[in-house]
Amino acid sequence: MAGAKTIPTGADVAHFLAGVEPARRRDDAVTLDALFRKVTGYAPQIWGPSIVGYGRYDYRYDSGRTGSFLATGFAPRKAHMVVYILPGYKDFSHILADLGPHKIGKSCLYLGPLDKIDCDVLARLIRAGLDDLATHWPVHPA
Repeated sequence: MAGAKTIPTGADVAHFLAGVEPARRRDDAVTLDALFRKVTGYAPQIWGPSIVGYGRYDYRYDSGRTGSFLATGFAPRKAHMVVYILPGYKDFSHILADLGPHKIGKSCLYLGPLDKIDCDVLARLIRAGLDDLATHWPVHPA
């Protein structure tokens, strides 16, 4: 079985954020970094080639498969800013209703420019996601 591909790389977070293009996406990424640091209390790590992750959790499935993954984080993609809240968004519709324009995937939240998003609501969502994750798996700083 192949190993996990999305693992901490040791890449420099500030250098990664400084390279995000275009400038508006870079500014949003820097803003999100500050928000995630404040909400989680965790120092970020680069996971895989392009995810800024905060904390981690270790899992063990009934099948016996084990691993670690980022607890929460974001990836500045070309089309959207992707926010990862694990294990997903199914129970957060009451928070999402006040967030601003977004789309959701299984455990991904797709955001456009942050100036259309209520960052206080996003902070509540990040905290709620971490709290929910901790009911499934222990969450660690890194």
